[in-house]
Amino acid sequence: MSAASFHVDLDERGRKHLRLVGQWSLRALENDFSQLQQILTPFFSDPFIHWDLQGVEQIDTAGAAILWEGWGEKLHSNVTLKPEHVGIFSMLDQLTHPPETKVAFKLHNTLSKSVARLGETFLNFSSHLVDFVQLLGLLGLEFIYLIKRPKDIPWRELSANVYKSGVMALPISALLGFMIGVAMGYLMSKQLRIFGADIFIVNILGLGIIRELGPMLMAVLIAGRSGSAMTAQIGVMRVTEEIDALTTMGISKILRIIMPKVIGLTLVAPFLVLWTSCWGLLGGALSANIELGISFKFFFEYLPQVVMPVNLTLSLIKALLFGFVVTLVACHFGLRIKPNTESLSSSTTSSVVASITGVILIDAGFAILTSGIGV
Repeated sequence: MSAASFHVDLDERGRKHLRLVGQWSLRALENDFSQLQQILTPFFSDPFIHWDLQGVEQIDTAGAAILWEGWGEKLHSNVTLKPEHVGIFSMLDQLTHPPETKVAFKLHNTLSKSVARLGETFLNFSSHLVDFVQLLGLLGLEFIYLIKRPKDIPWRELSANVYKSGVMALPISALLGFMIGVAMGYLMSKQLRIFGADIFIVNILGLGIIRELGPMLMAVLIAGRSGSAMTAQIGVMRVTEEIDALTTMGISKILRIIMPKVIGLTLVAPFLVLWTSCWGLLGGALSANIELGISFKFFFEYLPQVVMPVNLTLSLIKALLFGFVVTLVACHFGLRIKPNTESLSSSTTSSVVASITGVILIDAGFAILTSGIGV
């Protein structure tokens, strides 16, 4: 196995003819490609020299790379190769000169992907909307059925949902409302003290907690706690084929699974709002007492004078609406779960996100429509 070398000859016209011989690969251990590159540098700069590689026994990418770089990364007409060498230099050409994508093609490809993504989003939204409206229609039909046949009301399932969604949520809702009231009262006290408007803390806390924070805290809490649990429960029933078993036995899944959850949480939501708002006002009164010296007696006696009763009515109406929307969205995503664990986790997450987003949008619209009431 001979090392890489070359010979320089002159043809009949006096032009240099460079013949490469030996092993131009790493298999020949005595090859020093850096030294060969330095020796060949003067020949690379001569555009009239002829390169003959037909005497090369073997060449790999290490040896070919030296020649390729010296030739300016292109094959010239003054280079003679063996047929088996063509593949190596073609590979180097693809590596050093990747095919350029035309700008117009890139723009077309990007536009196509954007349109496809937009179409997919629209179809997905349409599918959700159709299923949601269908669920509303089925609930309406089952409600009419229960009005005609009250004995078929699923009292056991209804009471179980009231207990799980309402009674079990009392401790966490009380703690959440109290801490929010303390935080708001503390911050408002700092600001009102600067302007000498200490007494207005009752107005701010009363109106803010009763009209806005109470329903919103309740909605976010039940969306993250009860809504996700409902979606997961219905999803597990879908995975274990319990819903299919109910259908096989002729039992309505809407009547036995969805209806008790919707009615239970919708009815218990106003009581949760009252409970959360009471603890929020108690926390605010505690902060006002510590920071501003306002007594609890004065706080709660002055509260009905500055907060009109209609605000409490609006709060309870929003509670009913929020409870209905959160439960309906949770059941909607639960029924769409496919029989696999990945769909279960993603739908539960989507249920919570969609519920909270829907509640915020409804609250914003409600605030705009009732902006002149009770303020």
